[in-house]
Amino acid sequence: MAAADNPSPSPQSRRIVFTGAAGGIGTMIRPLLAKIYPGLILSDKVEPKDLQPGETFVAADLARPDEVAAAVEGADSVIHLGGYSVEGPWDSILQSNIIGCYNLFEAARQAGVKRVIFASSNHAVGFYPRKRRIGTDVTVRPDSRYGVSKAFGEAVGALYADKHGMIVTCLRIGNVGPRPLDVRRLAIWLLPEDLVQLIRIGLDHPDIRFEILYGASDNATAWWDNARASELGYRPTGKSEEHRAHAEAEQARIGPDAVGDAFQGGSFCSLEFTNKVERAGP
Repeated sequence: MAAADNPSPSPQSRRIVFTGAAGGIGTMIRPLLAKIYPGLILSDKVEPKDLQPGETFVAADLARPDEVAAAVEGADSVIHLGGYSVEGPWDSILQSNIIGCYNLFEAARQAGVKRVIFASSNHAVGFYPRKRRIGTDVTVRPDSRYGVSKAFGEAVGALYADKHGMIVTCLRIGNVGPRPLDVRRLAIWLLPEDLVQLIRIGLDHPDIRFEILYGASDNATAWWDNARASELGYRPTGKSEEHRAHAEAEQARIGPDAVGDAFQGGSFCSLEFTNKVERAGP
């Protein structure tokens, strides 16, 4: 019987590994996830400072296959938020987000993991213009080495879904936090509770084989068509327009960006940019 045909066990009986647990997003959503999936196995290079009773921590460097294998041993599912979370030198991106991502999927396969939630990013499609609304079926147009690594992760997820029957959900996450930080993020903001909704879909929905979903709340100025997430039951509660005054005030403080303001990836597009704006993007 293929992995996709197996019914999911109850949250209480599942061993769910959560990588990147000590990171910024991990720290925000861990308390929310713990209420739904008690007994999470947390993993990162360093132990979270606020480890709670009942939480188990397993240190793992994603670039070390033996450590990754130890972290996912016996797991039913993996929430993979681990990795280098911003643009950086090639070797840092390579080790954490490319080699590390492959190590995670391969260790999960060998351990018999049924489901993986992969934290992709809006930066996999960051060079699409802001004036264009896109779905999840567009050609990737990464805006950075970081974005390239997330496009790679989506491709690896598709490979393991098709070749090995793993159930994989890739979330192209926008910007997670209590409110949007500027005008760009009014379009891509993701309330932590809404991210948890998407993770629950990836962990529990019976109809998933391989999916790419956008990690965004109910944003009036959204650049992304998230219809598939809606079909799977996603009902975001965050509304970025409620925070417009704050976002516009912060945008005035930041100032204009001749390159970043044209594209969905913002400053990731303008960083190291040597092209002409009119020749960039589709």
